[in-house]
Amino acid sequence: MSEINILDEVADDAALSFDTRGLIDNLERLLRPWWSIAIGFVVTHAWIVWRAFHYRPEIFGDVTLYEWWARIGFDHGRWPVLDFDWVYPAGALLPITLPALGNDTQDAYQARWVVMLCVLSALALWRLVVASERGWLAAWWYLAFLAVLGPIWMGRLEGVIAPIALIALVEARRRPALAVAIATFGAWIKIAPGAVVLALAASASWLRDFCQSKSTADRERSLGALTMRVLFPGVAVSVAVVGLAVLGGAGGRALSVFGEQQGRSLQAESVAATSFSLARLGESPGFEFNTEIFTFEVPGGVAGAVASALDTVLILAVLGLGVMIFLAARRRPDLTMDVFLLGAYAITLALIVFNKVGSPQFIAWIGPTVAAGIALASPTARRLWHVPAAGLLGIALLTHLIYPIAYGEFIGGEARMIWVAAVRNILLVALLGIAVWRLEQITVNAHNANKNH
Repeated sequence: MSEINILDEVADDAALSFDTRGLIDNLERLLRPWWSIAIGFVVTHAWIVWRAFHYRPEIFGDVTLYEWWARIGFDHGRWPVLDFDWVYPAGALLPITLPALGNDTQDAYQARWVVMLCVLSALALWRLVVASERGWLAAWWYLAFLAVLGPIWMGRLEGVIAPIALIALVEARRRPALAVAIATFGAWIKIAPGAVVLALAASASWLRDFCQSKSTADRERSLGALTMRVLFPGVAVSVAVVGLAVLGGAGGRALSVFGEQQGRSLQAESVAATSFSLARLGESPGFEFNTEIFTFEVPGGVAGAVASALDTVLILAVLGLGVMIFLAARRRPDLTMDVFLLGAYAITLALIVFNKVGSPQFIAWIGPTVAAGIALASPTARRLWHVPAAGLLGIALLTHLIYPIAYGEFIGGEARMIWVAAVRNILLVALLGIAVWRLEQITVNAHNANKNH
């Protein structure tokens, strides 16, 4: 081959590379401006709201229950937590009460509920966009995630806590005390944002400094920083929520939520129920409807034993991840933010994988952690978020297919939907395994590097 031909091929490759780079630049110019993201937000949420009302009985069943709780409070003076045990933490009283103010119809309540969730989602998206240079990319991914997941989060408290968790994750980089306060408040609505608190506490530089300090003065300084920026905000918010509930007459019911799940069996969609669900392909018994909590569960003593074991396994898994986060942050102080983001993501996944409930809306918990990872990861760690970003979009799509599109077919034992649910759950386990492996690699690599030096 002549030298001229070789040069021509090099020139063609360079032109192709230039064209690709130009296409990427054009896409960035189109998608990065605030007005473009705003249009994307409106279109995405309009579609989700339309889908929610299209599947109104399936999506707004829980919202109808929220409205009923608010009505008996306003009309009869009997409030959840304050006057009777409740399945949600005391902080959930705030979002279920707000849409009931100043109206007395179910339609008005649902409309205000949707508006409230859209406002929270907009606020979280705005904080994500301004968080970093890659905030716009993370915002588009998050909008894609919400669209693919479908309307399930619109009819549940996940629509409240997901944006709260996202805001807390974004604030953690510069204002950890505020992040802990926000995430703790979210956890008092529904437990998932607690993953942010635990990951932030375990990766906090003040905790690492306290453990490594050799002088009393340094330890006191580190302990003071840890207390004021992590422990105090979380404790203050918790005392405020529980204190207000107790003052309202709740008494011991302020903490009753922690025992409400004890008697439940495996929910049909949960990860741990996958093998029981697959057994239905061989004509094994189907699911049973629990009339007390209005959900389908796996019948039988074996399923009950698995559910009971998961109560302990979930706690151990979360604590184990907390230890891994601490060790990784201690050995790689240069990657503290990346360890925090990866840790919050891993803990959130564990809250789903080892949960005996496993409702489809739980998938909304994971989106904020991936969006924050895309926006805030350091340049050397950005590749870590490629698999979670792609994998979670696939999980969201499969979840949308299960609920609300073909939930009846899944419960009824249709083979296609049994496999869809199984693949979805296997992907969740795979993503958790990869996240744990990444944390372990950070710790091991740092340990080996220190030994070599």
